[in-house]
This record gives sequence, structure tokens and C-alpha cells, in this order.
Amino acid sequence: MEKKKKKLSSAQKRHRQSQERRLKNKSVKSSVRTSVKKFIVLAQKKDSSAENPFNEAETALREMVKKIDTAARKGIIKKNTAARKKSRMQRFFNTIKAAQ
Repeated sequence: MEKKKKKLSSAQKRHRQSQERRLKNKSVKSSVRTSVKKFIVLAQKKDSSAENPFNEAETALREMVKKIDTAARKGIIKKNTAARKKSRMQRFFNTIKAAQ
């Protein structure tokens, strides 16, 4: 006699899906935070030996903006939160660059 496979209730399936989504969203948010920290470190670093000392920071800024936009597009962070983070980081970069 074969046993029939018991069907999952929809609540169990939704719970499993929400756990998977939570882990994925957590990973994306962590990636955004890491890129912000990386940008701040590079922006504050004094590297006068290079022709353009802010070249690495500009690259990190572009990468950070890209990650923030992706997270906002996927709905992981809200649109206004993304805009606020980008604005603050751009302002930070501009003040450090002007102070040089």
C-alpha cells in the first residue's frame, strides 16, 4: 500500500516563502550597508600621491548608488530612503572634495 504525499497547507508554504524572501532581502540590505561603509572609508582616505585622489571614492560612490537603486527597484528599501541615502553620500563626497 502506497502512502500518499501529504499536501502542504498554504500557510506553511507562505511561511517558507517569507523566510526565503527575508534571507534574500537581508543579504541585499547588508550589501548596501557594506558598500556605504566602503565608500566612506575611501572618501576619507588621503591619497595625495595619485593624480586624482578621489578616483577610487568616485568609483565606490557609483557602485553604491547602483546597489541602492537596485534595492529600491526590488522594493527592499523604499524609494525615498534610497533617494535620501544617495543624496547624503553625494553631499558628503562633495564637501570632502571641496575641502581638498
